[in-house]
Amino acid sequence: MTLAAPAIIDVRTPDRKAALPSFLRGIAIRQVRLVCGLVMFSYIFSHFFNHALGNLSYDTMEAWLRFHVWWWRTPVVNLTLYAAATTHFMLGLWALYQRRHFRYTAIEITQLVFGLSIPLLIASHFGIVRLGSLVFGRDPPIYAPALLAYWVARPYMVGVQFVLLSVAWIHACIGLYFWLRLKPFFQWAAPILLAIAVLLPPLAMTGTHRGAHEVTERAAQPQWRAEHIKLTPPAQRSVLDDITLFYFPVFYGIAIAMIFVARGARALLESRRGSITVSYPDRRVRIPRGLSILEASLRFKVPHASVCGGRARCSTCRVRVVSDRSALPPPSGREAYVLARVGASANPSIRLACQLRPRTDVAVIPVLPANVRADFVRNRSRVNIGEERYVVSMFVDMRGSTKLAEARLPFDVVFLINRFLEAASQAVVDAGGQPNQFVGDGLLALFGLDVDPATACRQALRAASLVASNIEYMNHEFAAELQAPIQFGIGIQGGEVIVGDIGFRDHTVFTALGDAVNVAARLQDMTKQLNCTVVISEEVCTNANLPTDTLTRTEVAIRGRDQPMSVRTTSEPTLLTSLLNELTKLDTQSNLNEKFQA
Repeated sequence: MTLAAPAIIDVRTPDRKAALPSFLRGIAIRQVRLVCGLVMFSYIFSHFFNHALGNLSYDTMEAWLRFHVWWWRTPVVNLTLYAAATTHFMLGLWALYQRRHFRYTAIEITQLVFGLSIPLLIASHFGIVRLGSLVFGRDPPIYAPALLAYWVARPYMVGVQFVLLSVAWIHACIGLYFWLRLKPFFQWAAPILLAIAVLLPPLAMTGTHRGAHEVTERAAQPQWRAEHIKLTPPAQRSVLDDITLFYFPVFYGIAIAMIFVARGARALLESRRGSITVSYPDRRVRIPRGLSILEASLRFKVPHASVCGGRARCSTCRVRVVSDRSALPPPSGREAYVLARVGASANPSIRLACQLRPRTDVAVIPVLPANVRADFVRNRSRVNIGEERYVVSMFVDMRGSTKLAEARLPFDVVFLINRFLEAASQAVVDAGGQPNQFVGDGLLALFGLDVDPATACRQALRAASLVASNIEYMNHEFAAELQAPIQFGIGIQGGEVIVGDIGFRDHTVFTALGDAVNVAARLQDMTKQLNCTVVISEEVCTNANLPTDTLTRTEVAIRGRDQPMSVRTTSEPTLLTSLLNELTKLDTQSNLNEKFQA
């Protein structure tokens, strides 16, 4: 199997920049639906906040209502609100048509059912408050008539309105949760958002209840009632009831029924177009043409990660296509954008399962384990799925730690080992490398993950010198507590290795696998028998352009290799810094000469 192309890519690569124009030209339907939902959420938040002010007084409710009505009845804002509501509703029906399965989670079922029930629940209230104003030219609404009508004339409507309030709020909060849970700030913001989500509905209910009782008391005064209570005439009320309680529910039911009729017609057409085979590592399934890979997984209960539910937001449904890719449709603008964001756009075999709809047989391997959660997306910008590249491996091992443990308390031993690993790791970071794994009192460091081989070799040599300096300082710092200075050994080897995430489920680490890593570990072991501090392979010295006469050269037998290996050794790693500085001066002078000659 061909190894994946580079997966460790800075998300600020040209690939992402190239994907943005395409994304902007073809904004996903879900993004439009999200924006419309946010407009509607801002309205109901303001409206529910207005209700909650009734806990203070009815007059406070009316004062905020004037501002609320002024803002939302501004022509541009009002048009935006109704356009957003209409678009959100229509796109919701379109999403119901587009859905290829009904294997919903409990929270998705709640959002779907509540979303479909909102138009029926709000119809009567909308007819009284807004439709009456539009059709019959009634005055701008105030709280008093509605509260008196619901709490006195039609008490059952109090329950309907409270159900509507709860249903609309829960539906909106679920949508916001699906969107925000992938954001980096969600972890610290979640408690605040949850408090608002839980507290606002009951505050709105108690506020309207208290406001209604205050209105009922004031309505007992004929003068106040004449000034503030203007009930809908019976004839107008009858017309509004016919529209909201009969015609609208009938047309709404027909619209929902037509969605399912269209779904049936689509299924019939797809069955006539034939089917294709989707091959997973452990099974093969037949699906109609037009289904996405993720829909195939859900239909046949193939474990597959999908944190966002197939909305092309999280990228956790990624698959590696291991069959012929020539017949596959190219990534859409949204898919290209998401892949670029996680550093996977450079690999054409990586696709989003929720967006890939193959027309021919295809074989795929899911990239991520099926049990990943939203915190995985928040905490990691990309996954290292496997890449072959030149990396310089450096093993640093503390000598005599077993003997050290015999004469000290466990706490003291752990403290000293941690200080040793801290000193070595800081040296690696300062040199430009990456501390990778800690095994007991040893450290594996990698160089070359984002630089060329020559630079990686020089970084490793400089890190070895810095390790010696840091450990020397540590020995000086703890001279009074140590019977003998801490000794260490370093092995350095470079070569082609596989880098990627290795492990099981949540217990994965990014590391390197290959002969070069194993040889570096064995070279570190040889520092004891060669009576030196650092053993460097000849290949690393050559790539770093070290002079051949600066370090002692010898040949050693490596377990698993037929031929002996040429290495360089030194007991004074700090000398490597001066050698590298000389090389840097020579390179600088050479570059200046080339520019001068040019």
